[in-house]
Amino acid sequence: MTTTQTPEVPQAPRAAQPREAIQTRSTSPLTVLADSWVIAKRNLIKIKRVPEILVFILISPIMFVLLFAYVFGGAINVGGGDPSQYREFLIGGIFAQTVVFGSTFTGAGLAEDMQKGIIDRFRSLPMSRAAVLIGRTASDVVYNVLTLIIMALTGLLVGWRIRNSVFDALAGFALLLVFAYAFSWVMAYVGLLVPSVEVINNASFIVIMPMTFISNAFVPLETFPTVLRVFAEWNPVSTVTQAARELFGNTTAAAVTSDAWSLQNPVLYTLIWTVLIVLIFAPLSIARYRRTSA
Repeated sequence: MTTTQTPEVPQAPRAAQPREAIQTRSTSPLTVLADSWVIAKRNLIKIKRVPEILVFILISPIMFVLLFAYVFGGAINVGGGDPSQYREFLIGGIFAQTVVFGSTFTGAGLAEDMQKGIIDRFRSLPMSRAAVLIGRTASDVVYNVLTLIIMALTGLLVGWRIRNSVFDALAGFALLLVFAYAFSWVMAYVGLLVPSVEVINNASFIVIMPMTFISNAFVPLETFPTVLRVFAEWNPVSTVTQAARELFGNTTAAAVTSDAWSLQNPVLYTLIWTVLIVLIFAPLSIARYRRTSA
């Protein structure tokens, strides 16, 4: 009697198994938070291993403060030509500009991880897929905190002062960080769309440059042509700048504020934008991450 030998079915390579592992992975909020913390910690460790990243992130805002305070500031008339008035007007705008530009760090980090295949490595692990993006955006809040501290100290050196209560000042910094966190989701989505870090650096400028420079961050809106002024009045960068100035007590009589509802209610308008950005770009980013890693 002969028996038929069933040929051995080769085992699937280990790298092909994670998709099933991920599907059976618990996606409870605690699991997502735990996985996100691991990713955030991994990103923060880069500060210790590559301190040059942090150094250049902190030097750039200092250069902007000094450049606008002592080079361009003399040509911008705020407060009847008093340079100290312009410096108080300027710092709120520099804060807003810096946290928006800081969001490119999120996009560049994701693009780099994609380029190096680290995202594929994450995909092979039994972890929540949203955790990669949540951990990335959360760790970048730490960079923004350090940047704001350095900028505040630099601002104090050039004459900027907080003229409201400590509570108002903390609310101003908190609003800047919340807006920065929301905007990092925009850059996370862009970072997943582009093929390399070089592309994200150029693509981000297309989004960020108009938003920061067509705003009240550096000059009063009265000097803008009508079309640009209307855009600037409803630009969330203008409102987060105005909100920071009001909470820090840096609104000068000479810096005329627009009658637009957005600038009359800058805190509320900025919070509305913050919620909308997260509601739109967080799902888009997670969906893009799933398609990219499929």
